[in-house]
Amino acid sequence: MVFSIERRKQDIEALKQETLDVLIIGGGITGAGTALQASASGLKTGLVEMQDFAEGTSSRSTKLVHGGLRYLKNFDVEVVADTVQERAVVQGIAPHIPKADPMILPVYDEPGSTFSMFSLKVAMDLYDRLASVTGTKYANYMLTKEEVLKREPQLNSEGLLGAGVYLDYRNNDSRLVIENIKRAAADGGHMVSRVKVVGMLHDEKGKVSGVKAEDLLTGETFEIKARTVLNTTGPWSDTIRQLDGKSEAAPQMRPTKGVHLVVDNKKLYVPQPTYFDTGKNDGRMVFVIPREEKTYFGTTDTDYNGDFAHPTVEQEDVDYLLDIVNTRYPSADITIGDIESSWAGLRPLIMSNGGSDYNGGNSKPIKDASFDKVIATIERYQKGEADRQTVEDVLKNIETGNSESEANPSAISRGSALDIDKDGLITVAGGKLTDYRKMAIGAMKAVIEILQKDFNLSYELIDSAKYPVSGGELNPQEVDEETEKLAQMGVEKGLSESEGLYLAHLYGSNAPKVFALIDEVKQVEGLTLADTISLCYALNEEMTLTPSDFLIRRTNHMLFMRDTLDGVIEPVIAEMARYYDWTEEATTNYRKELETAIAASDLKNLKGDGE
Repeated sequence: MVFSIERRKQDIEALKQETLDVLIIGGGITGAGTALQASASGLKTGLVEMQDFAEGTSSRSTKLVHGGLRYLKNFDVEVVADTVQERAVVQGIAPHIPKADPMILPVYDEPGSTFSMFSLKVAMDLYDRLASVTGTKYANYMLTKEEVLKREPQLNSEGLLGAGVYLDYRNNDSRLVIENIKRAAADGGHMVSRVKVVGMLHDEKGKVSGVKAEDLLTGETFEIKARTVLNTTGPWSDTIRQLDGKSEAAPQMRPTKGVHLVVDNKKLYVPQPTYFDTGKNDGRMVFVIPREEKTYFGTTDTDYNGDFAHPTVEQEDVDYLLDIVNTRYPSADITIGDIESSWAGLRPLIMSNGGSDYNGGNSKPIKDASFDKVIATIERYQKGEADRQTVEDVLKNIETGNSESEANPSAISRGSALDIDKDGLITVAGGKLTDYRKMAIGAMKAVIEILQKDFNLSYELIDSAKYPVSGGELNPQEVDEETEKLAQMGVEKGLSESEGLYLAHLYGSNAPKVFALIDEVKQVEGLTLADTISLCYALNEEMTLTPSDFLIRRTNHMLFMRDTLDGVIEPVIAEMARYYDWTEEATTNYRKELETAIAASDLKNLKGDGE
């Protein structure tokens, strides 16, 4: 498959000519996952995204496929069960992207602690059962205070009681999106970035029948006809519904902003992902995560009303995170000058469901009597004095719990909503990255039902739990071994061990295509051989249209390899200008766009001239 700018031209022509079965607005993870299922199920499928794929929310997460252990503080078993089971499915269809990376959770003796040592162990044992890892190498275990400090010497010892270690997964959010998009394109879907919906079309009955769209690369406006239109634009969901003059839907989104900061691991070293209370008795928790040779930490969780396309890191965000991290790691003494890169993203939360995935949201503590009864029942269960049904009955009858316990009647996963407006516009909003495939299933069932009822068209939805994304054709049980074998293919062609392994992890089962480029392309002056073939593959196979697309979302170079970024900027721009035959003006504009993104990531406006 070629998924390049030439394919983009063909897809736009097809969008002008065909009547689609489904047009998806929004190229984040929910839209991408839905496009994969629609295309694989044989529907005539189109997707338009006004930015780059994943440029909005879906490249700005904490970059975990998180199991939600904190929900078990309130014994919200159902949400954790759903999350860990779906996480296993995602790892199966995209085994090169989510990778097992056990999390350490230190416990402190301080007001507002999420867990005590005892309640953490109870929660982790229950979590392991739900995740089906009891008795495996990923089973949880406890650490004493001394063992914790041996593992993380920089961690504050004052008030430290010990820690628990449990299974979690790291993720590459933007790669998960592009691999879904590529698979949808390979199956015949028309996946087009930088096309903005500017209006809705309706038939003589007032039903939505397509959109008016603008190609942001050429300025051309054109119509796209579709039997169903699906809105998966995350924070922009209300904007699209308001664009539809026949929709009477009230606004339902309440976006919150999450910020992450990156420092060199020589400044702050953690051997594995670490998750702890803020220490501020505010019901929130913070992650500190190793990545490449860096350490990043976050996240904040504040209501956001600014420009959805350009959420920014503010001084208050930096102060909040540095205060927490420097309290937990006093010897690190991190200042704003140590921050190498950063990102700010929006969570597409729904007003009626304020619970944040990571930080506790509006979760309410369960009543003491309920808590004590649960603990007592679990203790009896562990001694063999109570059966599983007894435990489940107690859990079902907890008084007051997490805000996400009350599911929206139209939800297809926790915190999500699926709505069909009077004119037929379908909107899927909210939810969590981990649940993207389930949200896509809910959307596709609605689409298929409308196609059958209104157009007498029958489609059978594929089993997406067994349908790998692009690059995902690896054995999930042997992904490390298979990745090592792929890496050796690159080494045999002249790459270093680390380069081969990096590319094998990045591209999964597509790595051989990338390595084959070593024999076909000339090394770009100023780039390594590994960077050259990565860029070439991104241009030919991953619809990489700007330097920012490549350096931020296809490779994460800007975020986790900031110290080598400056040296590759001009070679990347020069090669892309040659490939696309850009004018001098276009080249300058793309350079400025990248410089703006880097300045924001560098926190240039906060650091001032001295940094």
